Formats: sequence, structure tokens, C-alpha cells
Amino acid sequence: MSSAALFSQEKDKKDEKPKWDVSNPYTADWKINEVPLNTDEGTWMNLDVSPDGSKIVFDLLGDIFIMPIAGGKSTALRSGMAYEVQPRFSPDGKRISFTSDAGGGDNIWVMKPDGSDAKQITKEDFRLLNNAVWTADGNSIIARKHFSSERSLDVGELWQYQLAGSDGLQLTYIGCRLHHFYHLFSLISS
Repeated sequence: MSSAALFSQEKDKKDEKPKWDVSNPYTADWKINEVPLNTDEGTWMNLDVSPDGSKIVFDLLGDIFIMPIAGGKSTALRSGMAYEVQPRFSPDGKRISFTSDAGGGDNIWVMKPDGSDAKQITKEDFRLLNNAVWTADGNSIIARKHFSSERSLDVGELWQYQLAGSDGLQLTYIGCRLHHFYHLFSLISS
């Protein structure tokens, strides 16, 4: 190998930027000041009630919390730089699905109700996923996958993902009419 080719390869490695990490986005030129926040109310939140009616899981400012339905102190299940929203209990109450950008883009994740064993279910790196709902048997999740074009609003398709892992099964197509979406959601929730 010539020395010119070797020099070129070394230069290319120096020019490579490290992969961006949503949980650690800081660079030397950032000045971050953390500010404590205590609140007893929120807005633009998503919440769900556990199947046994004893707990509420909710998001607030991109973090996920759980608390007794009777009231009291909430416990953070997921917090940090990743934006995590739309928590939903599984039908048996043993898992919670949520939307997170921890992997770099909005994907569907699942965790236990104590916040442990978080696992990324979908692996999209371009099209975003959100609004996940559980199937009645609790073995898969149906989520909305976004597609952008010249239109001002995203168009969505519904995809089903097995918890055991899969590339997903497309349930609807971009060309579907809106009333088909409503009909499918009514079937899922019944």
C-alpha cells in the first residue's frame, strides 16, 4: 500500500464524527444548567390507568411517571435527555409501552411497570412511530408509522409489531381513507 493511500485513510478517520447519542448530546461548547422542577399539575400529557385500576402512568415534559390512582407521590420510570411519551399498560398490566427517541428516532419501547427491562420493539431510523396500542392478547403492539411528503401534515399507516421481535406487519396503506383508520381502531379497542 502506498504512503499516500495510508495517509488518506488516516485523514478520513480523523474527519469522522462520533455517532450522536440522544442521551449524551453534550459537546465541549455547550453550557448546561440543570434546574430543579417541582409541580403538582401538567398539560399536554398522556395517561393510562392500570387494568386493575390501582395506578396511573403518565408523561410529563418527556419523562414517564407512575403513581397510585388515589393520589400521592409519583415515581419517575423514565427520565433524562430522551423524549419519552404516550405510556400504555398492557392488558395484563405487566408491561408498559411508550414512544421514545432514545435510539435516535421515535420508536416504540416496552418496560415493566417499575421502569426496568426497557426494550426497543421497533427499529425505525427514518419514519417515526407513535400512538401505540396493545392487541387484546398483549403479544403485539399496533402503532402509527409516519410518512412525509410535500404535504404539510404527515400521513400515517398502522403497523403491527410482535413483542418477540419482527419487522412489523403493515395493516393499512397510505391510500386508505380516514374512516378505515377509525374502523380499525374501534376493532382494536373492543
